[in-house]
Amino acid sequence: GEVHAMSVEEIELEIRKLDNQIRVFRSDMNTLNHGMRTMEEKVKQNKEKIKINSALPHLVGNVVEILDDEEESREDLAGSGMESSSSSSVAAGPRKTAVVKATTRQTVFLPVIGLVEPERLKPSELVSLNKDSFLILDMIPPEYDSRVKAMEVDEKPTESYDAIGGLDKQIKELIETVVMPMTRKADFDALSIKPPKGVLLYGAPGTGKTLMARACAAQTNACFLNSPDRNSCKCSLLTVRKSCV
Repeated sequence: GEVHAMSVEEIELEIRKLDNQIRVFRSDMNTLNHGMRTMEEKVKQNKEKIKINSALPHLVGNVVEILDDEEESREDLAGSGMESSSSSSVAAGPRKTAVVKATTRQTVFLPVIGLVEPERLKPSELVSLNKDSFLILDMIPPEYDSRVKAMEVDEKPTESYDAIGGLDKQIKELIETVVMPMTRKADFDALSIKPPKGVLLYGAPGTGKTLMARACAAQTNACFLNSPDRNSCKCSLLTVRKSCV
């Protein structure tokens, strides 16, 4: 009824208004689609970062303390343009930070905790850490092997095979079994040779087992894990020897 009562000029004016609204809606839709594609790309990139940061090997560490970084929270509120009223601050809450100690004997402050919710973390909790950034990747259950927990990364070995006498055969076997698969991995892959997962060095104290292991770590630029719990390691070695015989 209203359209019939309108003049031609008024109808044309309404058509132009509708066309403008359609253009505005299309522009908003294109903006939203662009924002959605941008967010999808960011999600994809973050998933890749999480995958890289979660790659093995991890470090074992302990949570020393969980802290509230109120200063950082205030800066975030100011940067986001939010009101700095007391109600807003309480609602946002302070950002959680953490202090962790790794088995590499390093104590690190983490302004960003990692992939575990801060509410789940408590002091003295065992956690899995990224080997480079020390971000907390996961929590380690209480039944975690205490012998592995006792292991610590020793200083970088500098020993060489020249310091070991009378073990030429064992050194040759160690190089073929451990060193070559690590230093010439491409050759092993090309020949489809699957190297062993490890070796067992056993013998009486003072026969050169530790020295050979340190020399091997130095040659391959690998970490050397030192376990202060000698008795538990000795028992585990004896168990393996019996099962191999």
